[in-house]
Amino acid sequence: MRLDKFLGLFDIGTRKQIKEYLKNGRCSVNGEVVTKPDIHVDENNDEISFDGKTLRYSKYHYYMLYKPQGVVSATTDGRNTTVLDLLQEENVKGLSPAGRLDIDTEGLLLLTDDGGLIHRLLSPKKHVDKVYEVHLRKDLSDKDIESLEKGVNIGDTKDNGEIDYTLPARVVRMDVDDENRPVVHLIIHEGRFHQVKRMMEAVGNEVLFLKRLSMGPLILDETLEPGEYRQLTQEELKQLGV
Repeated sequence: MRLDKFLGLFDIGTRKQIKEYLKNGRCSVNGEVVTKPDIHVDENNDEISFDGKTLRYSKYHYYMLYKPQGVVSATTDGRNTTVLDLLQEENVKGLSPAGRLDIDTEGLLLLTDDGGLIHRLLSPKKHVDKVYEVHLRKDLSDKDIESLEKGVNIGDTKDNGEIDYTLPARVVRMDVDDENRPVVHLIIHEGRFHQVKRMMEAVGNEVLFLKRLSMGPLILDETLEPGEYRQLTQEELKQLGV
């Protein structure tokens, strides 16, 4: 790969600016200052630095974000802060959220430019479990749980007009929160619009707080605070089949 093209991947500047930066000796390859933009580098093996910072090439990028409430799961939005706005120090070009969380929902969100992985995680046919911590207005009865685990009518219809029930889910009773509200873990493998809230409404309940804990093998890092993020580890990427 040409050196100027490589540097352009990191949004360092325009092609003209990069040419000037190189002329000023701001880039080195394997410890030697390089001033010509048209030299070819091995992006996978050469050590390339700009202003003393090593630039590591990766075809795709993967970030775990603890999405806070009040932020939208979108790449652009005219009114609200987006999840990409939280990654200000990163090159966010091409990144998209793998699925969406409502503006008032917090928790695990994967941001990546790997479209194949996004498809695998979101396809209902893949049956990727998504685990949510759900704080409720009132307790779920055994009958409520049975209905949720079997599949409920949340108002969706199939192309032929039949009711499109939710796919079988799993409900695990937890404890109560600090305000003495019942808490459950809900495991689903769909991603319909406002699905968790609508499922609880279907059994006469109300979601007061919602947090996604995991998506497939990817588990929210408990050391992250709302709004914080980090790159996925090699072990996490391996678990995701990357």
